Amino acid sequence: MPVAASAIYFLNLRGDVLINRLYRDDVGGNMVDAFRLHIMQTKELGTCPVRQIGGCSFFYMRISNVYIVIVVSSNANVACAFKFVVEAVNLFKSYFGGAFDEDAIRNNFVLIYELLDEIMDFGYPQNLSPEMLKLYITQEGVRSPFSSKPTDKPVPNATLQVTGAVGWRREGLSYKKNEVFLDIVESVNLLMSSKGSVLRCDVTGKILMKCFLSGMPDLKLGLNDKIGLEKEAELKSRPTKSGKTIELDDVTFHQCVNLTRFNSEKTVSFVPPDGEFELMKYRITEGVNLPFRVLPTIKELGRTRMEVNVKVKSVFGAKMFALGVVIKVPVPKQTAKTSVQVTSGRAKYNASMDCLMWKIRKFPGQTESTLSAEVELISTIVEKKSWTRPPIQMEFQVPMFTASGLRVRFLKVWEKSGYNTVEWVRYITKAGSYEIRC
Repeated sequence: MPVAASAIYFLNLRGDVLINRLYRDDVGGNMVDAFRLHIMQTKELGTCPVRQIGGCSFFYMRISNVYIVIVVSSNANVACAFKFVVEAVNLFKSYFGGAFDEDAIRNNFVLIYELLDEIMDFGYPQNLSPEMLKLYITQEGVRSPFSSKPTDKPVPNATLQVTGAVGWRREGLSYKKNEVFLDIVESVNLLMSSKGSVLRCDVTGKILMKCFLSGMPDLKLGLNDKIGLEKEAELKSRPTKSGKTIELDDVTFHQCVNLTRFNSEKTVSFVPPDGEFELMKYRITEGVNLPFRVLPTIKELGRTRMEVNVKVKSVFGAKMFALGVVIKVPVPKQTAKTSVQVTSGRAKYNASMDCLMWKIRKFPGQTESTLSAEVELISTIVEKKSWTRPPIQMEFQVPMFTASGLRVRFLKVWEKSGYNTVEWVRYITKAGSYEIRC
């Protein structure tokens, strides 16, 4: 269900209305008074960003020193509402030179009213792309004196661009060197038992692109996903080549991707926006390649001593390495003293986080490192409660490695002028929620 917003308010920290826009007549103009009385004056702003008062719902978010409040009188998609707020703020920043605060709103209220009429129609969100809106709303905002971002030049042929099939890319782009940068960034979410068995694991990934291409190019991306390879083999009437294939789940694309062609041919074809954008998101739940395996051993020796041993092994290729590895080994709150030894990196006791902080700047593949520690605890007269051991947490970044096994088979660029392009592909795997039970 869409947002269907009845009204939107921009308030300062005192609750004064800076700008408001009523999109429907199903709410009164005094709804902002209910927000001040029941939310702002009761100091419940930080408890929950969604509140129901009477027959209306209030979705609010604080950006700098401004509260943006959306009022709806019926059931609505909360995530869509907050997504609209975030995209609208990014749009305002692009007009104001990167600033969005009370002063920026007061200096640009005429421009904001014009933008609010374009980005929402009868309470339903519309196009919020700065590139497209700047084609026909060419008024420049009052820029902050601290902004160093140059003013964008108006683009000719605005009507043609707005009504054309490709609204996210303007014509007439020209570069001396035509380049495409493609990054596959993945986050591994893992919960592992103390004996090394995987309890929960998945990978969320995204494909980021940065295009500096002249003209109106048509790109085609080929991945080693199972469905795409099977469809390609079916169209070419030949068996698939041997090699690892993966199954992508929950795939979402940028609006530039030709969904009709993807449904029929399972190929990612698109005319890219200029500059940096997110081409697609995906999730993997089967066949995950774990970059690290952790085997912890924690022994409680009486009430005042503990022995901690943690072995970390890198499973990725020997020619690869991980950067910025951080392992947080939990210890009880009543820890008094620790003695830590590690085979690589540095480790020390962090009292504020109740853990042993183990940092390894560079962790080569197919190697292992160990941490051994003796922990002395404060002895108390009160009967000691059993220590509920929090999981070990890891942070890392592994370049040129994908936990899902996703690989780019080809990236083709076609443009009627036939220029040559340079393609750069990079893989990065990071830790999302990488936890190991003690």
